[in-house]
Amino acid sequence: MTTVGIVGAGLIGRAWAIVFARAGCAVRLTDASPDAARVALGIIGDSLRDLRGAGLLDEAPETVLGRISMADDLAGAVADTDYVQENLPEDRDLKRAVFAAMDALARPDAVLASSTSAIPGSAFTEGLAGRARCLVAHPVNPPHLVPLVELCRTPWTSDEAIARARALHEAAGQVPITVQKEVEGFVLNRLQGALLNEALKLVAHGYVSAEDLDKTVRDGLGLRWSFMGPFETIDLNAPQGVADYGARYGGFYDRLAAEPLPPCGWRHPVVQAIDAERRAALPADRLAERQAWRDRRLMALVAHKKAAAAKD
Repeated sequence: MTTVGIVGAGLIGRAWAIVFARAGCAVRLTDASPDAARVALGIIGDSLRDLRGAGLLDEAPETVLGRISMADDLAGAVADTDYVQENLPEDRDLKRAVFAAMDALARPDAVLASSTSAIPGSAFTEGLAGRARCLVAHPVNPPHLVPLVELCRTPWTSDEAIARARALHEAAGQVPITVQKEVEGFVLNRLQGALLNEALKLVAHGYVSAEDLDKTVRDGLGLRWSFMGPFETIDLNAPQGVADYGARYGGFYDRLAAEPLPPCGWRHPVVQAIDAERRAALPADRLAERQAWRDRRLMALVAHKKAAAAKD
């Protein structure tokens, strides 16, 4: 049985515990906060029951939960594990200290991965004796419902570490991609940022309301993108595929890139206006309720895609 150490029992750490325990791994979970450690298993149990109810868990929730144990400290979580997933706050000094400790405590062949959203792995692994086995495994929130994980190399990450991490995530039902060299924001956040920045400008300069912008993605682009990527989308949108699409529409996209809308930035007053519009539609005290709704919708979508894939 593969043994996985999870460092940090917050939202992402708990979700990773579900991912690996669901796949049959033995999971050791630890957190510096005793309170977080105490409540983690209860929250995980509730999530497993939700997954079972949505048809996304083949085993009884209690069986999967039984594969997760709480470790008293970092040594107990990472010693004699095959893979470690760190999920601590976005603080490079903290990550540098924790990775140094993990490098000393874990088996020499264990892969050490970070869930960091924005810090390049080289910033906290450069001085480590075992730096070749270190990488970033950046998930999409929540990773037990959204399967993509970006496996991001540092300049010294070995091919073996990437291959082993990729094989583990694939076996766990995730969809790993390899980011071949360090780039700020990795891949997903750069794509998301490009769309968000354009969306902000379109609203700021009066071309569309925030509500209608959301409809454009939700009921337009998002429908196709939920089961096809952008390159496959355009491949099917021209009689002869991608090259034909480029010949037909490439000049238009070149003009958009060459003549962008005036920038507005995330300190523009439109951000507060959009926030006010969102709070009118969804008061802040109902955000958690809506997040739970989002997760249920994600479960239904994942179940649908799983069933459709079985028929393809």
